[in-house]
Amino acid sequence: MTKRHHERFTVEAGTTDIHDVRLAPRGITVDVMIDGLQVNLIGKGYPAPRKLFRWCTSRMNINPSNDFIRNVVRENGEALLVLGTRKAESQRRGGAMQRHEIKSREDAIRNERLTPNASLPNSLVYTPVEDWSNDDVWLFLMQVKNPWGHTNKSLLGMYQGASTDGECPLVVDSSTPSCGTSRFGCWVCTVVDKDRSMEAMIKNDDEKVWMTPLLELRNELGDFSQERTRRDYRRMHGRVDLFGKDPDNQDLIRGPYTKKSREHWLRRVLEAQSLARRLGPAEFAQLELISLPELYEIRRIWLYEKHEFGDSLPGIYEEATGEKLQTQAADDSPLRGDDWKLLRDVCGADDTFFEMQAALLDVERKYRGMSRRAGIYEALEDRLRIGQFGNEEEALAIRREEERRRKEADGETTSGLVQISFGV
Repeated sequence: MTKRHHERFTVEAGTTDIHDVRLAPRGITVDVMIDGLQVNLIGKGYPAPRKLFRWCTSRMNINPSNDFIRNVVRENGEALLVLGTRKAESQRRGGAMQRHEIKSREDAIRNERLTPNASLPNSLVYTPVEDWSNDDVWLFLMQVKNPWGHTNKSLLGMYQGASTDGECPLVVDSSTPSCGTSRFGCWVCTVVDKDRSMEAMIKNDDEKVWMTPLLELRNELGDFSQERTRRDYRRMHGRVDLFGKDPDNQDLIRGPYTKKSREHWLRRVLEAQSLARRLGPAEFAQLELISLPELYEIRRIWLYEKHEFGDSLPGIYEEATGEKLQTQAADDSPLRGDDWKLLRDVCGADDTFFEMQAALLDVERKYRGMSRRAGIYEALEDRLRIGQFGNEEEALAIRREEERRRKEADGETTSGLVQISFGV
């Protein structure tokens, strides 16, 4: 897998390496967002971001931006970043800007209002509106035409609709409140408890009612009280880890979303996308909450990294959208439909055992035809280790007992060392 955040590839007619083309249809060129939200969340099963696990910020914002800046520095020797950050945006933002300002105050380059970028060498930061208030921003926007030829009144209306009280007066003096307190980010952001801006837009503007399916999806995804049923009891690497100091009351550290949950999120995203396209304005008729390249990559992950035999993605897409997804057949599967049914019958009602057999067969498929099958035993051992527990209750009981015995052994060892020490 490439480490770049975007990978461009072309599917040539007659291509047989399904891993290279990511199961995309032949004859098309697509861009794959390797670290996109949908690929990580629906494909790999990453849990929705939250305050203590904001994996989306680094993967989708910081890393791509830093890669671009490094490329500019590599080609030109240096880079100048012009940022619209302001101290008045929030106390946190103001404090961070103040700390950077104090840190670089003794640097002579500060005389030109340029601040060295702390994390990227040979790059400077220029913040021309850092001391502007919200009122200053709106006075400027209402008096100066923007370079794109659009009116800023629509921007004013958007912020007005995002305010809880629906008010966004034109600022004429320091006593008039500004509407700049509304904040906009990713529509699906689950780091905040509630998306009050979107809620207010839907409440205050009938033309924004089409956004309701997006808000409902965002709220469902951000309901972390349901995590126990949504996420696997095993971590992404297959281990079962505990947290808590009391061995008798330790609980499991939940892992990625289960297969059932990932299929549910895919269906919900596609349904919300279809509703938004149908109910929204004409300019949103082709709105993409999840792109075709992302769907192809998710399908590849499900089949070849998650070892999920059913190839359920095309069916979910057709059910949710009413359209068929053009795909390349996953024709290297070791078993066909009747074979999977027979394997299911042999395994009975033991889903864990069935999943482990399917994973072992997929490991064999992966190494089939190789002249040197180096690594196959390690891969098989990994799959067996992941399937060692029959269910969550068994895993929790065994791991609690292991932790209890480990702590007892540590206590005996420590006690013995203390006795020897005093004996000397």
